[in-house]
Amino acid sequence: MKQVFAYALCAALFGVVPSADAMVGGAPSAESGLGRIVVTVVGSRGNFCSGALIAPDIVLTAAHCVPAGATTKIVAYDAQRQPQLLDVRRVAAHPNYNSSGIARHRASADVALLQLAAPMAGKSIAPLGSPREPIAAGARFTVAGIGVTRRGDGKSGGTARAATLVATGRPGTLQIRLVDPASNNAREGLGACTGDSGGPVFEDQNGRSIVIGVISWSTGANNASGCGGLTGVTPLTLYRDWIQSTVQSWRGR
Repeated sequence: MKQVFAYALCAALFGVVPSADAMVGGAPSAESGLGRIVVTVVGSRGNFCSGALIAPDIVLTAAHCVPAGATTKIVAYDAQRQPQLLDVRRVAAHPNYNSSGIARHRASADVALLQLAAPMAGKSIAPLGSPREPIAAGARFTVAGIGVTRRGDGKSGGTARAATLVATGRPGTLQIRLVDPASNNAREGLGACTGDSGGPVFEDQNGRSIVIGVISWSTGANNASGCGGLTGVTPLTLYRDWIQSTVQSWRGR
């Protein structure tokens, strides 16, 4: 198990696993801002994702980042910037999550919660909410994650980055598709890629950056496979009650 997590940790830091989704297109570092909310999630199957700290010991991420049977940990850094693996006490994926749906970029309850064995220090807590309704095409959202900045270049990952994108198509309470307005999915632009799955999606509401969803998938330009085209988001509109009740049940144990 230690060897598996050592591999997963290398994956999280250097991007050697090609399976999850990261931020491409020249997204700037956000480690001193929204990035202080972002955490790195690694699993015993070699997968790695992003997440958001919504309480000192609670992480919000995507359900596809915590597959059944896998052991999950959080990566933290000590004062010397050396990575440490933090234990996860409990994991809960939304009961309506459908893995095949997300694989086909369809809407699903791609939401999960992690309870840490101890509160996480040195990070900021994300205020949780849901997107303003009705959600209109052209609405602006900011996505954040620790994924790679260049697809296939693992060494470009491991730093929290953020990008502002706009909603396209017919956004709703089940799924929001985001695009870089400068490229409009016609060529590679800003967007999620390997390692960004589960990362927080923010909307500015009354001058505050509120987490309103999680990153679920990405495409390349013109909907090809890859990154820098569309970024698929699962909004929290339908899942806030589940999040609240799950955390409350954990607090009661």
